[in-house]
Amino acid sequence: MRHNPHMTHRSARSLLILLAALFSLSASAADVLTVGTDWRAQAEHGGYYQALATGLYAKAGLDVTIRQGGPQVNHNQLMAAGRIDIAIAPNSFIPLNFVAQNIPMVAVAGMFQKDPAVLIAHPGQGNDSIAALKGKKIMISPDTRIGFWRFLKSKYGFTDDQVAPYTFNLAPFLADKSAVQQGYATSEPFQIERIGIKPVVMLLSDSGYTSYASLVVTSRKIVEQKPDVVRRFVDATLQGWASYLNGDPAPANALIKRDNPDMSDDLLAYGRGKLKEYGVIESGDAKVNGIGTMSDARWKAFFDVMVADGLYPATMDYRKAYTLEYVGKGGAR
Repeated sequence: MRHNPHMTHRSARSLLILLAALFSLSASAADVLTVGTDWRAQAEHGGYYQALATGLYAKAGLDVTIRQGGPQVNHNQLMAAGRIDIAIAPNSFIPLNFVAQNIPMVAVAGMFQKDPAVLIAHPGQGNDSIAALKGKKIMISPDTRIGFWRFLKSKYGFTDDQVAPYTFNLAPFLADKSAVQQGYATSEPFQIERIGIKPVVMLLSDSGYTSYASLVVTSRKIVEQKPDVVRRFVDATLQGWASYLNGDPAPANALIKRDNPDMSDDLLAYGRGKLKEYGVIESGDAKVNGIGTMSDARWKAFFDVMVADGLYPATMDYRKAYTLEYVGKGGAR
């Protein structure tokens, strides 16, 4: 039988086409996720950016896009509308509010064991503890009034007539030595210290505020239909946080500065340092069960305080706000 060169060429071409198709299929097989953070890019988002920058998400078969938040961005609404897949929630109120409003969203990990929220005061003014602030004016944003302000009212007897407006501008605080304002341990104190004032910084989580922070929240539909995608995202993010805190943060920091050109190397270093100093991520239950862990007991304790404050009805099924399947012992594999 004679050798047919045309058949060989056709076979080779068919094989190349098949290989190209298989390569294309493999290249497009990554699951696409859009993640919305709770504020402009900063050290508090370092683990997510580290997982993206170092290829941890890609290695997990995920094509992740991070969209930074900000004062005019409501990623919870965008997630409810299906515009993004995952939102990073700043506190435990958000998932519980979803339950209260019958919105099918659920927290799958709590990256911060401690909420970095703080109250900041000038030194030497007698405002050295949260208890000492009862009855005094405190600059609070509208979002905070329905957030940790509820805790302060419930535990310390604060009242709404103490509230002064806060617009994320430090000028009013700097101009008045009696002023007290909200802030984040990783941000505002740095800016105040730069101008020569060593502020009094009161971390709410050290005073009984049990809210988680940097909560990974997604829809129940995604959890039910794509549990493996959720698991891979959570696992890669846990690795990202471990790498950002204990390894070289430069890859994440480069992406953070790309998204937020106002971010400086000094502030990033300060923020990362405070995350470590305060044990925001690697403390409490996380020391035993790993980064991102959550517990029924802690969710119940937080819920009970807010029930006592009248924020939620005692009959509300708070357990719908979260699942323990992806973190801690519940997420062990």
